Amino acid sequence: MEKIAVLKVVIAGDGNVGKTSLVRRYCEGKFEASRVATIGVDFQTKVVELPAGTVKLSIWDMAGQDRFAVVRSGFYRGSLAAALVYDVTDPESLEDLGKWYQEINGITPGQKFIVIGNKIDLERTTQAEVASAFAGKIAAPYLETSALSGEGVAEMFTALATLASSHLSFPQNEKVD
Repeated sequence: MEKIAVLKVVIAGDGNVGKTSLVRRYCEGKFEASRVATIGVDFQTKVVELPAGTVKLSIWDMAGQDRFAVVRSGFYRGSLAAALVYDVTDPESLEDLGKWYQEINGITPGQKFIVIGNKIDLERTTQAEVASAFAGKIAAPYLETSALSGEGVAEMFTALATLASSHLSFPQNEKVD
């Protein structure tokens, strides 16, 4: 039986930006309108088929409230990529992405990032150009999602898996005659 690489990724951002909803939409295929705030960390796993091979994502959903900052730092260790999520209806959550970037990069220098604008099904109060410019500054892809409709969610996690797996060497399928 072929061994599948397990890749730890983190989902970070302010409270109520939809991190848990994105993870649940991707892993369970469902959306829950009312959610209780994540305490500390929650995690799920999902097998992902990439063009280069199959990987298993260990997705760590970080609590966004400031009171959990002291426990979050230990959860970043060993992660290979991070999604910085903001709510397109909440300008402060976009402004805080720099803080999240510094928090994670301070624990795992050289971490690979992706920037996610969530809740695109609602009326936007932030400019995608500002988020895209931030993403460019940290050399990260920028994507937009809706946990409610599912739009862009699979693409987000595929991009995250691709970033996390970039250090792996997958066995090549040899053609036998």
